[in-house]
Amino acid sequence: MIERDDLTALRRLDAQDMLGHVARLPQQCRDAWDRVRDLALPLAHHHVSRVVIAGMGGSAIGGDLAAAAVAGQGRAPVLVHRDYDLPAYADDQTLVIACSFSGDTEETLSAFEAAHRQGCPLVAVTTGGTLARRAGEWRVPLVPVEYRSQPRAALGHLLISMLGILQAAGVVEDLAISLHEALANLETQAASLAPESPPSGNLAKQLAAELTGRVPVVIGAGPLAPVARRWKTQINENAKGWAYFEVLPELDHNALAGIHFPAEATQWLRVLFLGSAPRLPGATPCLHSRNRRRLDLTRQLFERYGIACREVPIPGESLLAQILSGVQLGDYVSCYLAMHYGADPTDLEDIAWFKRQMAQG
Repeated sequence: MIERDDLTALRRLDAQDMLGHVARLPQQCRDAWDRVRDLALPLAHHHVSRVVIAGMGGSAIGGDLAAAAVAGQGRAPVLVHRDYDLPAYADDQTLVIACSFSGDTEETLSAFEAAHRQGCPLVAVTTGGTLARRAGEWRVPLVPVEYRSQPRAALGHLLISMLGILQAAGVVEDLAISLHEALANLETQAASLAPESPPSGNLAKQLAAELTGRVPVVIGAGPLAPVARRWKTQINENAKGWAYFEVLPELDHNALAGIHFPAEATQWLRVLFLGSAPRLPGATPCLHSRNRRRLDLTRQLFERYGIACREVPIPGESLLAQILSGVQLGDYVSCYLAMHYGADPTDLEDIAWFKRQMAQG
C-alpha cells in the first residue's frame, strides 16, 4: 500500500500533478459555475426538443454525467454522440453542444460541421483550436475553458459548463442548490482520500491496493452508470491498466451467462458495484428499488463462482452530489493504482502515437 512515508516517491512519479488536478475538482466546479451561471443564449436555443452533446474521451464523459444528473428533471432528452457526423434527426429543434477540450478533436469537429449544415442551434465548449475559430466565424456561442491539464483532468470545468448551458437553454431549472450541496460533499470526502491520508482511513488507497494485479469490472446503475464508465476510462488512462464497466439492469440480460470461461479469469477479476451510501430520509433515490435488488443478486451469483466482489458506497443526497462523489473517488483510485504499477498517471504516449498516425491520413 501507499503509506504516508511514500509521499516523496509519489510526487516524483506524478511529476505533472494529476493528483493535484483530482484534488482541485471542487474548485474547478466552482470556477466553471461562476463562468456559466448567468450565461445568456440566443432565443432559438430556448425552444429545442432534444440536446445532443458531441465529444470524445474526457470531453464526452462530462456529457454522460450531465445527462445523468438532469435525467429526472429535464424537459428535453440529453444524448451523447461519440462519432463523426450527426444522426439525421438532428434539426433546428436540436441543441448541439460540441465539446472538445483541445478544440481539434476530429470526430467532434465533424459533428459540429454537420450540425451547422443541418441548422441546429449550436454551443461550443473548448480551450481554443479549430472549434473556437469556427464558432467565431459562425457566430456560435462559445463557453471557454481556461484550465491547463489533460482533458480528463478538467472534468469539473467540462461537466459544469454543460450543466450551465442546459440551465441557460431552459432544459433544467436552477441548479445552484444541488451544486452547492454536491461541492460541500466533495470537500468533506476529499480530506479522507488525499495523499496525506493513510490507507487505514483512505478508501481510495484501499481499493487501489485491492485492484493491483487484477482486472477491474466496475458496475453502475441509473445515474451511477456513467460514473462506472468514468472509473473504467480513468483506470485505462491514469493507471495504464485493463478495466471494463457494465450497466445494470442490462448486465443481467447477457453478461451473467458469460462468467464461466475461461475459468482462469475468475482469479484475475475484481468486480466493484457502485452503490448508495446511507442517506437522509427524503433524499433522491440513487438506485431504482429493482436495481438495488439486482445489484445484490448479481453480486451473490458472482461470488458463488469465486469472483471477488465489493460494493463501493457513494455518498450524497442529490443525484449531482452522488455523481461527483463517485467521480472523485474513482479518480483518486486510478491515480493510486498508477502508483502501485509505477506508472506516470499523466503520460498518454500510446494515444499520442495513435493520433499522429491518424493525422497522416
